[in-house]
Amino acid sequence: MNIHEYQAKSILKQFGVAVPEGIVVDNPEAAVSAAKNIKEKTGMETWAVKAQIHAGGRGKGGGVKIAKSIEEVRKYAADIIGMNLVTHQTGPEGKKVNKVLIEQSIFYPGESKIQEFYMSVLLNRASGKNIIMYSTEGGMDIETVAEKTPHLIFKEEIDPKVGIQAFQARKIAFNLGLSGDAYKEMIRFVIALYNAYEKSDASLFEINPVFKTSDNKIMAADAKVNLDDNALFRHPDYAAMRDVTEENSDELEAGKYNLNFIKLDGNVGCMVNGAGLAMATMDIIKLAGGDPANFLDVGGSANAQTVEAGFRIILKDPNVKAILINIFGGIVRCDRVAQGVVDAYKAIGSIQIPVIVRLQGTNAAEGKMLIDKSGLKVYSAITLQEAADLVKELV
Repeated sequence: MNIHEYQAKSILKQFGVAVPEGIVVDNPEAAVSAAKNIKEKTGMETWAVKAQIHAGGRGKGGGVKIAKSIEEVRKYAADIIGMNLVTHQTGPEGKKVNKVLIEQSIFYPGESKIQEFYMSVLLNRASGKNIIMYSTEGGMDIETVAEKTPHLIFKEEIDPKVGIQAFQARKIAFNLGLSGDAYKEMIRFVIALYNAYEKSDASLFEINPVFKTSDNKIMAADAKVNLDDNALFRHPDYAAMRDVTEENSDELEAGKYNLNFIKLDGNVGCMVNGAGLAMATMDIIKLAGGDPANFLDVGGSANAQTVEAGFRIILKDPNVKAILINIFGGIVRCDRVAQGVVDAYKAIGSIQIPVIVRLQGTNAAEGKMLIDKSGLKVYSAITLQEAADLVKELV
């Protein structure tokens, strides 16, 4: 589950990670009040006004502004709230901004230069260990750093059975070129950040940039946090942070029926049971000259209701020119799925695009017979090659 920057920083703060003083608001007048409140607490008279959406690159898209007066806070908040913010991560359609974070400026009065670092914590699936990835090149896209200056990216693996050790935090601070108070502050920052990652059951903590101020304070100027959906039952307060307005409506609807759905940009809709078979089906579609319009795994308990829901979700996409249903009858019988397809087809009514059904496994022959005798415009196949040939012919 993705969360907003202000929510990520509230989690960091719980675990002792230093973050700037900030308040989230949804209108310009509230932004003014927030700025005044922050000034009283910090003495700072410069503020960052930051759009809150689930995407990076907000600054380049005009979603982050530095206000040097209360009037500028009001103006920038009015400009950003309600805007359709387009970044390299939103796609050309962009995302509507509903809230902004008013935050104290990291720059102290008269300060012209500060150091910026990159730091993230995630799981290294190859080794089964957590890893802290960090760099002196903060404030830049880490992909660009990896491509152009890979020697400036450092990694520190941490055994989750023992947790982060003090010597590892010291090594990180040393590799970042720090000394004195800044060195000590970074050690505390790293240990607190790792503990926040581990105890919040996150799948990613990314801080870009980590700031070192002129008085050697280390703080998270930005924060991207992904929480593990499977662990949310342990964190009801985190689960309440979910912002459904930031999520794809079709994916939300699919979740109501326990369907795993991901929207893609192709022209052939897919309905499959099992993630591995779904990936193979997408490959077959590509080899046949089509493009997958979605990833849709109905799981092992497909029935008429779930199949109908899958149909309706796929058919919402005007780019879909055909639907390929690829079912392996193991946990679920093929004839049961076939009956579900027939029932769903009749319940939806007229479907104007061809539907290809490939059944294999338990009761596959019976399932094919049900499809063939239904009188519906449904094409049946037994092998993957037959399904691919039908995709090529019909699309």
